[in-house]
Amino acid sequence: MIVSWGGSYATRFYFSEAEARGQNTLRLAVAVLRGHLARFERLPQLLADHEDIRRLVSNPGDDEFVEEMNLWLKSINALLESSDLYVMLPNGDTLAASNFDTDTSFVGGNFAYRPYFLDPMEGRPGRFFALGTTSLKRGYYFGAPVIIGGDVAGVVVIKIDIDAIEDNWRGGDYEIFVTDPEGVIFMTSKTDWLFMSVPPLTGDLLERTAETRRYADAQLRDLPTSRGAYADHELLLVEDGGTFREFLMLTEEMAEAGWTVKVLLDTTPARAQALSAVILAVLVVGLITLSAAIYLQRRARLRERRQLERAAQEQLERRVAERTAELAAVNTKLEEEIGERKATEAVLRKTQSDLIQAGKLAALGQMSAALSHEFNQPLSAARNYADNALVLIERGRIEDARGNVTRISGLIDRMASISRHLRNFARKPNQRLSAIDLGEVVRDTLEIIDWRIKAGEAELTIDLGDVPVRVLAGPVRLEQVLVNILGNAIDAVSEGEDKRVELAARHTDDAVTITVRDHGPGIPTGLGGRIFDPFFSTKGVGKGLGLGLSISYNIIKDFGGELRAENHPEGGAVFTIVLKPAGQTSDTALEPAQ
Repeated sequence: MIVSWGGSYATRFYFSEAEARGQNTLRLAVAVLRGHLARFERLPQLLADHEDIRRLVSNPGDDEFVEEMNLWLKSINALLESSDLYVMLPNGDTLAASNFDTDTSFVGGNFAYRPYFLDPMEGRPGRFFALGTTSLKRGYYFGAPVIIGGDVAGVVVIKIDIDAIEDNWRGGDYEIFVTDPEGVIFMTSKTDWLFMSVPPLTGDLLERTAETRRYADAQLRDLPTSRGAYADHELLLVEDGGTFREFLMLTEEMAEAGWTVKVLLDTTPARAQALSAVILAVLVVGLITLSAAIYLQRRARLRERRQLERAAQEQLERRVAERTAELAAVNTKLEEEIGERKATEAVLRKTQSDLIQAGKLAALGQMSAALSHEFNQPLSAARNYADNALVLIERGRIEDARGNVTRISGLIDRMASISRHLRNFARKPNQRLSAIDLGEVVRDTLEIIDWRIKAGEAELTIDLGDVPVRVLAGPVRLEQVLVNILGNAIDAVSEGEDKRVELAARHTDDAVTITVRDHGPGIPTGLGGRIFDPFFSTKGVGKGLGLGLSISYNIIKDFGGELRAENHPEGGAVFTIVLKPAGQTSDTALEPAQ
């Protein structure tokens, strides 16, 4: 009776102790898996919203841009430390991939049967674990739709590697494996169990697996098992080398990934400990009846055993604390990465502002030579008028001398006006918007580009309507936009016979539309989509930085307006600026004088 009751109690005790240890291992394994997946979960959608990705799926026939995106995807894949990164078209064909230059390139491959493609094509994020049909390498896939104009124009996929996690499971006194929704083992600390099914394989299971080619051409097999139970503990018997090994099985579901994580602990040590405990108890009971010395010896052995248990418990707690610290470090690193991205965004905004100022200063540099001529003319005239005034005074012709002095004063006012406009144009403007008179901005603009009109022999006509037009903008920044667009129009007609440039403005209830049309050669075919890109220019080397239209586009966007460029049906290019009327936003803070 003592042996039977004691054996049962001891077995339950050591099984519970083993289960507690296995639960810690299971929780840690699940936490590591979730942390690894969470690191990449949001990245596909971020990439799918990237302007270059949207442009790629919109222009799949642009081979040069596809090649650039292959290199870009390769660099991003290395930065993220993911396995593969690629972009698919709506028909399932892979357009660009980070492994485009490898023997297992995905480019040109069709993976339309994969759930990570099918789900995003319906507007949902895709997640799927599988063995790659091309690389024959296991990985977890995240898919995200590229949505343009409300339609799915493509899918961005990130594949991540899981081998490193699996390697950390080996070498322990337990076995860990992860099964898919069908019960097939795809991650395990025991290599022999890979691609084996815990439930018996059926025709339906094989058919479902074949539809998605989850495991490519891998041969699926049954894992010889039988289930059992002891008290409240779940047992699993697995055939190993012709004999069955008994394991204590602990399970946790990962619903977000569709996985089931299991930890198996061999029951042999626990049963051996239970048997040892029973034998020890029997011996102790017998020895107590013999002598006090044996009793004291038993007490010493019990104290030693408790010390060993405390040491084992302390070791287990240390391991748990170490693993917890590792997870905390991963979270800290993620927070640091978020902070770095925010800092990068701030730097990009500052760089945009600096580029605007650089474009203005570059325009001033181009104007410097012609402006020196503008200043020399009134200076020479003032000198002649002054010399004539001296002669007239000597001859007593005071009224004629006074007329020469008046002309000198007018010339000085002209030079001051030109200097004032250039100084205001070169300053960094206040970013606040105000109600401004479009006619005054146009007049100030003409003061700055008058030399270019004369140099290009252009014929500029201006039609601002019969009623003064007021818009919501920054005067200096709007002036910069008009300088850039009119300057480009003057350059466009300078080499042709028809040198007309037309500037017109029309006011409606909800918008003010400003158009600048030239009669030049127009925008070259195929370049309309790139004309507002930074550093893009159709002019020759040394005739511009390619920043003017990009800066102008961002300035008008900051005003809440729109800047478009297109060819006129009768020839030449037309640039259209759409701004809000000044009376539309009553609570806008006025911009101070600039």
